[in-house]
Amino acid sequence: MKKIFTLSALFIIAVVFFSGCVKNQLSDNNENYWLSQEKGEVIYSDSYCNYYVVETYNGFNIIRAYGNYKPFEGAIIYGNFSNNGTRDFYNYSNGAVFTGTVTDYWLDYYEAQDALDYYCPFYGKTEGTSVKREFRKAVTKFNPSPTGK
Repeated sequence: MKKIFTLSALFIIAVVFFSGCVKNQLSDNNENYWLSQEKGEVIYSDSYCNYYVVETYNGFNIIRAYGNYKPFEGAIIYGNFSNNGTRDFYNYSNGAVFTGTVTDYWLDYYEAQDALDYYCPFYGKTEGTSVKREFRKAVTKFNPSPTGK
């Protein structure tokens, strides 16, 4: 009886221990999953500001960088840009999955400029002059398909 109890206790401990070693099966590296999300192009990214602008079919989105990663201008990224919140995105240009916080979405060009001036107010402000940020033109043509491709 002691043998059965000891063996079953060892089995339970082994199951608990080794179940923590199983790789988590998230959709991080599943490119088909990411390509089914909304598509956007980074049209403004500045090393002095934690925020960057992504243009999608629905308009301009302001995203706050999370951690040390921020995509460069011209990067094609996929994810959910259509509501506020922190979530993962996929940088198709280099294959990286990263986290960001959507603070503003579906803005027009001038609203995006004003929002970025609010979040990063010191751009171009020297001795009474004020330079307005200009975003690069998106190379990607956005279509209204639900797959985001």
